[in-house]
Amino acid sequence: MEVITDTALKSLLQHSRRIAIVGLSNNPDRASYRVALYLQQQGYQLMPVNPKLDEVLGLPCYPDLMHLPQQPDLVDIFRRAEDCLPIVEEAISLKIPAIWLQLGIQSASCRNAAEAAGLTYVEDRCIKIEHDRLCHQA
Repeated sequence: MEVITDTALKSLLQHSRRIAIVGLSNNPDRASYRVALYLQQQGYQLMPVNPKLDEVLGLPCYPDLMHLPQQPDLVDIFRRAEDCLPIVEEAISLKIPAIWLQLGIQSASCRNAAEAAGLTYVEDRCIKIEHDRLCHQA
């Protein structure tokens, strides 16, 4: 397993301006909502993916990655580890360049699939924490 460096993480965050967030909740108490709100406030273009919702944070929700109107630069996944592989496989088929599994989510099968496809892969890290740590330095 290749560990991503801070330099590579910072570059990923600076160059991934369009982010699909899979499993985004409309509940302000959920981590996915707080992270998405933060990213929206940082100027990222978000594309919520949740088949159970019509909109979140004033943005239309899409049932899956296939239905997004544009290709995202990164897919940020808020789902249980055992539910992530089909999402990663969909991202691979769509040639989305980067996958991010949120803090607490690890999956060897996802990592292996993403790395075999040449995608940038991050797991068990919070994109909000990493952005704040790496992109707000003086």
